[in-house]
Amino acid sequence: MTISVEKTDSTTPSGGKVPLVELKNVGKSYGNITALKDISLRVHAGEVTGILGDNGAGKSTLIKIISGLHQQTEGDLLVDGESTRFTSPADALDKGIATVYQNLAVVPLMPVWRNFFLGQEVRRKSFPYSLDANAMRATTLTELSKMGIELPDVDAPIGSLSGGQRQCVAIARAVFFGARVLILDEPTAALGVKQSGVVLKYITAAKEAGFGVVFITHNPHHAHMVGDHFVLLNRGRQKLDCAYDDITLEHLTQQMAGGDELEALSHELSRNSK
Repeated sequence: MTISVEKTDSTTPSGGKVPLVELKNVGKSYGNITALKDISLRVHAGEVTGILGDNGAGKSTLIKIISGLHQQTEGDLLVDGESTRFTSPADALDKGIATVYQNLAVVPLMPVWRNFFLGQEVRRKSFPYSLDANAMRATTLTELSKMGIELPDVDAPIGSLSGGQRQCVAIARAVFFGARVLILDEPTAALGVKQSGVVLKYITAAKEAGFGVVFITHNPHHAHMVGDHFVLLNRGRQKLDCAYDDITLEHLTQQMAGGDELEALSHELSRNSK
């Protein structure tokens, strides 16, 4: 299967040097509860930033800040090097930041093309201004083929596709509507080995096309396969921040699993098993 994505404009303000998105000492509190504290990371064009963490680590809160759903209570959010404060997800979309959530925000019984344009439907330019179904079908086929996704029928309900195919449709939709930064929320969490591999290939294709990708996952194996930089969250704190060349899969897995805590537990269980 050939996978290709059209390259983004090389004259973007980031130019591959200034990060597309940067967080500096960002924190988020809900009343007396601190969800995030002192989080710093960079998302560069043509790179995958893997954000790892167990349940409750703060990954969802971080997504909501970058995507404009929530605002940070401290620290700075920069887009193309300029300090920015989003007031809504629409602000983030205007800056080219799109989020593909784990539930994909699709309507299972609707056709693929209707889901591709969900909320941004194309209408005819003359009365009675009805939906231009033919134009949307043609565009859907074209955009999916650019990512190497060959569907025999875009009129089929999207719920009939495999989990990996639905993820790829959602990614293609985000790219078509102007995303420069793709935030992928646990895209492989509910997929089998084969379908996970399909999604990871499309993540790599997006990276090679110059997009900045934020890959949220709790699977260090998947993150290490496609990631260029890794940030590990633990209870709202940044536990690890390193590049691909500076960490092995074994070390990343150990840190993800608890590091010293896991080693102590293994020793304890080994002693008690005697």
